[in-house]
Amino acid sequence: MSTLALWRDKLSYQPLSLALIAMLTSAALAIGNLATHDDILKAEERDLQASLAQVLPDAYADNDLLKDTLKIADAEGKPRTIYRARKAGVVNGAVFQTVSRGYAGDIVVLIGVDATGRMLGARVIKHIETPGLGDKIEIAKAKWIRDFEGKSLGDPPPEKWAVKKDGGVFDQFAGATITPRAVVKAVKGGLEFFAAHREEILKGD
Repeated sequence: MSTLALWRDKLSYQPLSLALIAMLTSAALAIGNLATHDDILKAEERDLQASLAQVLPDAYADNDLLKDTLKIADAEGKPRTIYRARKAGVVNGAVFQTVSRGYAGDIVVLIGVDATGRMLGARVIKHIETPGLGDKIEIAKAKWIRDFEGKSLGDPPPEKWAVKKDGGVFDQFAGATITPRAVVKAVKGGLEFFAAHREEILKGD
């Protein structure tokens, strides 16, 4: 066989080999994804249940919150998932996410409220704030987030829903005022959302 023929064979062999390897790799990834899909979903469900439990005391629910949900659009038209807490069939609380822009990005807060709109709990579940400064909004780093428990739109008055630097009642962090300010705004916005849709959320159907 001539040298030219050998090169031709070699050149055609390489792309075919690469194509075969790519196909086998894709198939392996697809099989792996299918094999782990259920486990991933179960892990995500466990994480969500743990988060819900942190902002909603056991006394407020005897139902499965993950199976008792509804979606309501916020002021921007974005759907929010509401997890309803029932006791003996009566809706007496709700848990949902609320978001505000922090120093480095969006801060996502999960809040739990009772039927009157009183805060039962709040936890920051996602943020990219500066470690050592803004991360004090995490329950693992500080107890600051617990200051919202028991609060409502009327307690403190609306104008006091702010950090102390802005004339409000909530503490700020040294060197990171923007972060707690954003969380206060997110929680207040969540309470306003609940107040606007309270009747719909509390319906028993």
